[in-house]
Amino acid sequence: MVPRLCLAILTAAASAAAQTTVEIDNAWVRVLRVKQGPHEQTPERQHPDSVAVYLTDVASHKAGNVAWLPAGRDAQENLSDHPVEFVLVELKPGAPEAKGWPVELDPVKLNPAHEQVLFENARVRVLRTILEPHLKGPAHDHPSYVVVYLTELHTTMTLADGNQVDNPRHPGEVAWRDPYRHATENVGDRTAVEIQIELK
Repeated sequence: MVPRLCLAILTAAASAAAQTTVEIDNAWVRVLRVKQGPHEQTPERQHPDSVAVYLTDVASHKAGNVAWLPAGRDAQENLSDHPVEFVLVELKPGAPEAKGWPVELDPVKLNPAHEQVLFENARVRVLRTILEPHLKGPAHDHPSYVVVYLTELHTTMTLADGNQVDNPRHPGEVAWRDPYRHATENVGDRTAVEIQIELK
């Protein structure tokens, strides 16, 4: 259960237009990058079911934490002395059924040591993927999903047709992915971590 204070900080902050950037907007999701200054107060805002990925410490959540935010109306002030930043993945009401779910080659079953299910409900399954340096994972499937990169990351993705995609990323970047099958290798020298919000 998400504490009401945290829920209010996250969902209400998105209404401050000067500090909110729309990163992705399609038939299924609207993804916002939200920045809120110290002690900044935001007006009340109605929001749909959402997933928040914290990029900085926010209230009782640490950077890298993820929370489910049920639809509601909230407003709050950032009570801390530091700015906060998070990614808010809003699930559009009435969206078409997501493509690719359920998956045939499930990364959680194929590679459980590196694919952690943070939570799952009727709308999403949220994974934390941990890629150790030079780790090459097995081929696996993804449905439509949003990925949030928590750390520096440099992977090579080998697609089902054999083509390879170079995928360097920076902390805090987000991307939309259509369903696909691939194998991933961390070609960097650091452990990389990302959050995947798989749509159902």
